[in-house]
Amino acid sequence: MKLLYFAWVREQTGVNEEYVTLPNDVNNVATLIDWLRGRGPQYARAFNDVSALRVAINQELVDFDAKLSGDEEVALFPPVTGG
Repeated sequence: MKLLYFAWVREQTGVNEEYVTLPNDVNNVATLIDWLRGRGPQYARAFNDVSALRVAINQELVDFDAKLSGDEEVALFPPVTGG
């Protein structure tokens, strides 16, 4: 799976993107975020407040219960405002 991090999520994790192989029990966005939190203090900080987080799978906004198969592109970013 390709993970993309934007804005303060990128700043906290220290990476723009990475490829990961998910454990079998990571099958939706919520469990992905839980798994990411356990990868180190920088990830724990980045994913501490999920109310300030948005997720897109293959460039489509999704909810935290969206299913994952492991071969998607998942982007994690703060809410976007326009103007």
